[in-house]
Amino acid sequence: MRLILASASPRRRDLLGQIGVSPDAVDPADLDETPVKGELPSAYAARVAADKGALVAARHPGALVLSGDTVVAAGRRILPKTESEAEARECLRILSGRRHRVLSAVTLIDAEGKAHHRLSTNIVTFKRLDRAEIDAYIASQEWHGKAGGYAIQGRAAGLIRAIQGSHSAIMGLPLYETRALLKAAGYPLD
Repeated sequence: MRLILASASPRRRDLLGQIGVSPDAVDPADLDETPVKGELPSAYAARVAADKGALVAARHPGALVLSGDTVVAAGRRILPKTESEAEARECLRILSGRRHRVLSAVTLIDAEGKAHHRLSTNIVTFKRLDRAEIDAYIASQEWHGKAGGYAIQGRAAGLIRAIQGSHSAIMGLPLYETRALLKAAGYPLD
């Protein structure tokens, strides 16, 4: 049973390793991840994970295809995967001193082509950030390409007061949900 990881994220591959799973191949999906106007964060995360899986599954008939997407949401607002310092600063300003949701969707397309979905909803609370803390985090460059402008597995861990939910989901792949999907599909797990 071949397993294809539809993600370019080295974090997702490392997270899979934590549950003893090593994909047979990595084949990232290249698709437009622009939210649809009025799309809620949970629907967006689920749609993008499903679309990535479907795109890659078409290239690997008969294989299991695992895909995911992680969204940082402040209220109904989907924060971007930050590509500029200005975006990262704005995200950190929004998140400073408040709770936000991290939604991590995972899709597994089985050997018959049927899609199975799970969504992990998590709450992260940042401390109130002063200018020096934001400047130091921006200087670290960890924000680049990260949803909401931060990576919990890095220096941002020292800025987070509390989390409710799955640490692995906040990093980018909900391992409990992923393991359940793989097990249900008959993938051999320890």
